[in-house]
Amino acid sequence: MPTAQRPGRVLAVVSLAVFMANLDLFIVNVAMPDLVRDFSGSSLGGLSWVLNAYAIVFAALLVPAGRIADRVGRRRAFSGGIALFTVASALCGLAPSVPALVAARVVQAIGAAFLMPTSLALLLPAFPPARRPVAIGVWAAIGGVAAAAGPPLGGLLTEVSWRLVFLVNVPVGILAVVAAGRVLTEARDPSARRPDLAGTVLLVAAIALLSLGLVQAPEWGWSDPRTVAALVASAVGLAGFVAHCARSSAPVVELSMLRVRSYALANLAVLLFTVAFAATLLANVLFLTDVWGWSVLRSGLALAPGPLFAAGTAVLGGRLAARVGQRWVAAAGSGLFALAAAWCALRMQAHPVYASVLLPAWCVGGVGVGLTLAPLSSAAAASLPPARFATGTAVFTMSRQVGSVLGVAVLVAILGSPAPADALATFQHGWWFIAAAAAAGALVALMLGPVTHHAPAPASPPAATEVAAAA
Repeated sequence: MPTAQRPGRVLAVVSLAVFMANLDLFIVNVAMPDLVRDFSGSSLGGLSWVLNAYAIVFAALLVPAGRIADRVGRRRAFSGGIALFTVASALCGLAPSVPALVAARVVQAIGAAFLMPTSLALLLPAFPPARRPVAIGVWAAIGGVAAAAGPPLGGLLTEVSWRLVFLVNVPVGILAVVAAGRVLTEARDPSARRPDLAGTVLLVAAIALLSLGLVQAPEWGWSDPRTVAALVASAVGLAGFVAHCARSSAPVVELSMLRVRSYALANLAVLLFTVAFAATLLANVLFLTDVWGWSVLRSGLALAPGPLFAAGTAVLGGRLAARVGQRWVAAAGSGLFALAAAWCALRMQAHPVYASVLLPAWCVGGVGVGLTLAPLSSAAAASLPPARFATGTAVFTMSRQVGSVLGVAVLVAILGSPAPADALATFQHGWWFIAAAAAAGALVALMLGPVTHHAPAPASPPAATEVAAAA
């Protein structure tokens, strides 16, 4: 029999699953150099779909999955999401080809889309209202812990085989499924609105086509009919998505929310910042392994301080935002990240200059991450009335995933396949792009202005569509 009356056990089960899903966002970047080597004949552009296919599907399914979970049962959706994520992880680890790996990553994203929104909805009912802020804080902190553990753990596993990066999820997932069945109680809302499947398909197609056009443009040529067709089709798909959301009774994105100025700007700011953040994660791993010739393990350990600084300053970012306003803290954080990228573009060398260049830049960038995400998250949530908090936070998380797709796609287009003599200059172009995206995010954050705080949400537990934007 489930025993949801024991909050500690519920928190442990939910944290285990959320850690597994968040870890996958950071650990796979470290394995990319080995994927390029093992799948001979594959380009960085082709392998970028290992990252982007996951982010696209996760972004588009987040809101629909939450609505399905509300209707069919949140524990059932949570357990099913873990099981699907675990099976897909095994398929990733056994993938014989790049297409098979990308397909398995899509299945992983479907599982994660059900796992993440239901985790918070199952966690909060186990705690009395007075203790829920602490529970939310622990839940959100899992993302920071996973980010910090990702590079060194990924490097360690990849020393044996990149396949272990995925296979490590299997025993953890099995444990989480068994524990969920024993600990969690079922909850559902039969009156929840039906998911917008048509809008989901349009969004997936539009973002995938945009990523395809950007990634393949260096190989095909920017004026090639295939590139033009992909980009035009993406624009048409996005227009169709907006039109569909305008007339749907339960759209993926409620356009009325985007008419709230501070909410729309918070989403745009986090999208731009995540473009820079996702591009940095990939660029630094590739630079250390391809240009400096470091092992994946050494690279993973070298990159660990950045996420540690991000996790350590996230709470500070939230507190400062409450005192001086979200826009100032978010703009400062995004500006610091831009400065760190510009420092790399100006000072990085083809020979290792870790202690004097990369380490300080990566630590400053980590502080920037911690100061940016928490204030933008709170600005987005505070901009909406309680009735829209659930969907609003889910759309905010979706904006981050879309930014991740664009960041990886543009970086891959910039890097291409440079000759060794041109590698440093090519990566410098990538860091300047990162600096520009982060600086744009800082400018948008400054435009937020004072955020109107609505009445706090009621003490009742949230629907499964309520997803916090974990750092």
